[in-house]
Amino acid sequence: MSPAKNALFIPKELSWLSFNERVLQEAYDKHVPLIERVRFLGIFSSNMDEFFKVRVASVRRATLLSSLSDTPCTSRELLEQIQQKVIDLQERFDAIYLELMKELVRCNIFLVNELQLNDFHRHWLHKYFNDNLMRHIAPFVLTKHSELIKNINDDATYLCVCLHQGDDKQYAFVEVPTANIPRFIELPSQHKTKVKYLILLDNIIRHCIDQLFKPFFEYTELEVFSMKMTRDAEFDISVELDKTQLEQMSNGLKKRLRAQPVRLVFDREMPEHMLNTLKKQLNISSTECLIPGGRYHSFKDFINFPNLGRKKLQNDKIPALSSAKFNAGANSFEAISEHDILLNYPYHKFSHFTELVRQAAYDPAVTAIKINLYRVAKNSHIMQSLIDAVKNGKRVTAVIELLARFDEQSNIDWTVRLTEAGVKVHHGIPSLKVHSKLCLISRKEGNETVLYAHIGSGNFNEGTARFYTDFSLFTADQKITQEVKQVFDLLKRPYHKDNFEHLIVSPFNSRQRWLTLIDDEISAARQNKPAAITLKINNLVDDNMVNKLYEASQAGVKIKLLIRGMCSLLPQVKGMSDNIEVLSIVDRFLEHSRVMQFYANGAEKLYIGSSDWMTRNLDERIEVCTPIYDIELKQMITDILHIQFNDNTKARIIEPLQQNHYKPRGNKRKVRSQIAIHHYLTQYEIKQAQRISQKVADNLADVAPEWLEQPLQKKA
Repeated sequence: MSPAKNALFIPKELSWLSFNERVLQEAYDKHVPLIERVRFLGIFSSNMDEFFKVRVASVRRATLLSSLSDTPCTSRELLEQIQQKVIDLQERFDAIYLELMKELVRCNIFLVNELQLNDFHRHWLHKYFNDNLMRHIAPFVLTKHSELIKNINDDATYLCVCLHQGDDKQYAFVEVPTANIPRFIELPSQHKTKVKYLILLDNIIRHCIDQLFKPFFEYTELEVFSMKMTRDAEFDISVELDKTQLEQMSNGLKKRLRAQPVRLVFDREMPEHMLNTLKKQLNISSTECLIPGGRYHSFKDFINFPNLGRKKLQNDKIPALSSAKFNAGANSFEAISEHDILLNYPYHKFSHFTELVRQAAYDPAVTAIKINLYRVAKNSHIMQSLIDAVKNGKRVTAVIELLARFDEQSNIDWTVRLTEAGVKVHHGIPSLKVHSKLCLISRKEGNETVLYAHIGSGNFNEGTARFYTDFSLFTADQKITQEVKQVFDLLKRPYHKDNFEHLIVSPFNSRQRWLTLIDDEISAARQNKPAAITLKINNLVDDNMVNKLYEASQAGVKIKLLIRGMCSLLPQVKGMSDNIEVLSIVDRFLEHSRVMQFYANGAEKLYIGSSDWMTRNLDERIEVCTPIYDIELKQMITDILHIQFNDNTKARIIEPLQQNHYKPRGNKRKVRSQIAIHHYLTQYEIKQAQRISQKVADNLADVAPEWLEQPLQKKA
């Protein structure tokens, strides 16, 4: 059976748009608290910005390249499909936005524009503009000698202003300065009232626009419309022998600032003369780049939409749990040496990891720390601990990935700071991104060096750990830790051959290991033995892996997939993928953990790690997945997967038409997996604490001195 390629796979770009549609569904869902629904509009918008910078830009480049050859251009057709889907989503977005604004009014929260102000607020805003805002604004005035494309920032919201004087038109551009001023400003109340008023920064500028231009320009009429441009996020890093990788990266970032636009979002009410000027100035000739929208852009700021009403308008906080195993140890190393520990963020406290690194920074027994850094928090406690460790004489090595998209400048800055502090910083293998989540601590215990390792699915980032779901394994199992050491050695000696018996490491053995594990299930199914595969990953878009899953389905292997984002596999297609079920969960936390589980003739092989099943993760990055050997931890992960596959509140069914239908509940009890997992882990930690407490009591009883067991003797 060999159907046409387009009958086998969903284009990853369309699949990604389907994922972002699921995000938009959360903004539409009336069961979600109102303020959270508004914030989901911000998440949707932020996602869309990145989509255009990266994925649409890539398709556009393919389209341009195909125009230079005689081969059929499938990318042109895909670009048209993308634009149509984006416009449909934008129309739904605008409708949901208007509905949410009405809902806010019902809750006495008014997001007003400059035409809805009373006299008190008008006067207050003029003073606010003069005192707080005007110093952050310097309009860019377009002349015949200036170039707009070189002078506006990617993804910033601009007000395009046209000053009319007779038949003459003078254009100027005002950037909304959200880097310095909050996007939402609460207006003061003139009288005691329950009503709260908010205004967008954009509308404050509109209201006070004459204060910017009247002193310098003569005009009889003024038009103001919003626009936002998104550039291609890819940039060249030319190999220059006389420049370091750091210098090449810095030059590459400067090139990004001058990259060509891939999207212009504009107010659909914008007059034709203004739109034509923008198209000419930005060198936009293709309609695929043009996205008509509403009055406001950069909705990503709505992620931080303030709650001025009752607490019930946003989610109740879910308290992060302490690990009973970590708490039982005199220090983190004692806890890990007692048994492997698995944490599941954000349900567990990320501070258990930061505390491990903090302790390592001054523990006299610790001799060395090695860590992979991909994305870190702005004010990172981890980075400070690495600096403290150097001060205390530890050997500290940080592998910082300079090509972490949109975090490049931050990682350059951290490279400089850590290097100046004495940390040994290197950037791995130039041709491979280092995406693994590893930390290795060497500790002198007696006459030997004991290694402690962290292997996880998420970044060492205190910020994202609050809303990304990720697994972290802490282990002193020397079979695992020695192989983690081999990974760090590989980053220094990439051409050295290493054999990994336990870890699955991209690009060295991962593709073959996953294919072998699937083949084992296929072999069992063909012998009429039980065979099953369960995967929880962010993206599944590698053709070879998808084809192997199709083969497994046809052999009778039961396959359950939990895919947050892109999924090019077509499930439930008769004769091809009948045995494959695919779900996607979008809820208050971003599903980010990766789990791979195989039945293995009842032995059950289970892995967690950093790698999705995309070509880049399998072949073009350093990724690490670790087996889970501890029976109790395997059971915990299996239980969590079971909860997620039984979600009938936030789970959507992925099927060929990409319609994002919710999994039907029927007459079953309501299961919202993220809430249920927190409850499960709460009970798990209570039982762990009780077990540890009982063990301590038993140990005390075993070592009690003899006199405690004898009756007291009277003195003679």
